[in-house]
Amino acid sequence: MKKSFQIGGAFVGLVVGGGFASGQEIMQFFTGFGTYGITGAIVAMIGFSFLGMSIAQLGYELHTTSHKEVVYHIAGRSFGAILDILITFFLFAVTVAMFAGAGATFYQILGMDPIIGSLFMVIITVLTLMLNVKNIISIIAVATPYLLGVMLIIAIYSIFTMDLTIAEQNMLAQHQRVAAPNWLMGALLYVSYNIATGVAMMTVIGSTASSRKVAGAGGLIGGIILGILILLINIAMFAKMDIVAGKDMPILEIASNMHPLLGIIMAIALLGMIYSTAVGLLYSFIIRFVPAKDPTYKPAVIMVGAIGFMASFIGFTTLVGKVYSLMGYLGFFIIIAIFFSWITKR
Repeated sequence: MKKSFQIGGAFVGLVVGGGFASGQEIMQFFTGFGTYGITGAIVAMIGFSFLGMSIAQLGYELHTTSHKEVVYHIAGRSFGAILDILITFFLFAVTVAMFAGAGATFYQILGMDPIIGSLFMVIITVLTLMLNVKNIISIIAVATPYLLGVMLIIAIYSIFTMDLTIAEQNMLAQHQRVAAPNWLMGALLYVSYNIATGVAMMTVIGSTASSRKVAGAGGLIGGIILGILILLINIAMFAKMDIVAGKDMPILEIASNMHPLLGIIMAIALLGMIYSTAVGLLYSFIIRFVPAKDPTYKPAVIMVGAIGFMASFIGFTTLVGKVYSLMGYLGFFIIIAIFFSWITKR
């Protein structure tokens, strides 16, 4: 069970930076649909649980060090080659978005130049990738219990200090910008774009399990924790819609309103989320080309980190706007391939 929880924690750590970091993602895919957002969160929990379990088990069965083998296994040579290229591109693109996101967080909290925040994130990510894969998985999993604790406090506070009625909050919520035509598509797209980036590292994480059952249980646990986090963040923002409406980083806004100290704690949590995702995605990108034991691995980490830092100057908002919607549709193809692979096996 300890290994399963570690795998589950690492799965959560992979997703949180790209899927939770600002709270804006949950706002656009769930909270913006009002009370239906809660139903969407439950759908997302089921999706993450099933896909997390399936991907981790595939990783264990194939004992792969890269997503390439898994993609070719579930999608065949021709379609698999296309998915492989697209996943590899998005791994790098979202890593760059995480570097830019760290810069945006430093600017909002400390008023520092975003370049300093991005450089800080690049340096600690590159240094982490010099460790072996088991240490990397442990580091990715570390932030999960901390994040759960902070979000539980914020959600409880938001519910008990709600100033407006549910009907009034619901009306405000429905005036927010959303990323999908309805709550169901919002939930499916959210799962889809997170799986598109998470599939690579999840296969590597699954391959480290001691058995297929341990790998599957880890993916399932990770999916359930992700669902709980979505629910907590969604409820917290819905209850404080009068405060977070129109804000770029709504969760940080709630935390700062509670107490300035909690705002700083939440900012640290945000950086922790961005860090864990950047580590997982950059590692997945590099081992697609260079095995971790290869002599050129460490120079490759430094070179790709430097390129990622320069690319982060494009800006966090621009990167998220361009990359995430494309990833959502790519993710649907991966999900369909995984689903058919699971049915065929049975």
